Amino acid sequence: MRPFFARPAMLLLLSLAGFGSHATENSIQISQENIDNLGVKLGKLEPVTQFPVLSAPAKVAIPPTQEYIVSATQAGFIEKLDAAIGDKVAKGQVLAQLNSPDLLTLQQAYLKAENTLQLVSAIYQRDKKLLAEGVISDRRWQETSSQYHAAVSEADGQKQLLEISGMTASELDQLGKKHRLSRQLNVRAPIAGVVMERIAVAGTHVDMMAPLYRIANLDELWLEIAIPQERIASIKIGDRVMVENTAVNAKIALLGQSVNPENQTILARAVVAAKDTAALRAGQRLNTRIIQASDKATFKVPNGAIAQNEGKAFIFIRNQQGFSVTPITVVGKQDNESVISGELSGDEEIAVQGAVALKANWLGLGSDE
Repeated sequence: MRPFFARPAMLLLLSLAGFGSHATENSIQISQENIDNLGVKLGKLEPVTQFPVLSAPAKVAIPPTQEYIVSATQAGFIEKLDAAIGDKVAKGQVLAQLNSPDLLTLQQAYLKAENTLQLVSAIYQRDKKLLAEGVISDRRWQETSSQYHAAVSEADGQKQLLEISGMTASELDQLGKKHRLSRQLNVRAPIAGVVMERIAVAGTHVDMMAPLYRIANLDELWLEIAIPQERIASIKIGDRVMVENTAVNAKIALLGQSVNPENQTILARAVVAAKDTAALRAGQRLNTRIIQASDKATFKVPNGAIAQNEGKAFIFIRNQQGFSVTPITVVGKQDNESVISGELSGDEEIAVQGAVALKANWLGLGSDE
């Protein structure tokens, strides 16, 4: 004899038939006893002020204005590198030491310009006094003034070249007092930041402007989010971005104007809050969720509370006779919950479990559900 069994849909059909409930176009008349027998559980709408719009991959990027290349200010031989990848450095900290013959040439030119300036300054002060006494002519004074200003300009120019080369004010002061030349050139950090890359190798010769390090200030970071082009219209400037499995928050500051031809996505750039940058790493790839503030009443419900029919979504609101079938719009989803909107006050009591049985009752006993 063949064993007896019944398909779940048939069992549901038979059970519903025994309850004697009645459905109309937008309502279900059913007793409390039958509601309990169907396993329907009731719950309240949970108001929300914001909802997830989209999940998308992102990459952590450093703003271009926060990234610097530290280069050799003069040609020379790298004697020592004092910083490694990942080190935090202070502004003005020595990163490398070079042996640079060109630095000697600049120091010599500076001292010569300073000596010339001292000589011309003495002549300038003397002729200024003689002019006041009427001893020399205006032409003589103009020649002296011209020579003096040219000497000042030359000395200032030579001093600036040494400053650009990396010499500090105290080092320049010592050079002017002691006239002691040095080949050692210290390359210093232009900003406080983190060493992202070491480009040079100790023991090699480098030319002027050869890159040595890449340093970045990580106080500000960006999330570069790849948005599918068909979803870009739903994203707005100011939308909040959450990084999955972290407490990191960011806000969208830019929506790109071009489509990536390889994957048909559009760039959305979000600025990470300063307090959250320590939780991220430049170049990191992660998943994000874009959160949008609601401009109308929205509510959170379990996914099981929503019934689909002919491409539309519905929920079942409890009333005195049973349930009213109410159309809603699903505006977002997150895990096992959905965010909905519609003609809702927020005080409604809805079926949060057993919606499948109510849908079968609503559509008729021949439903496939």
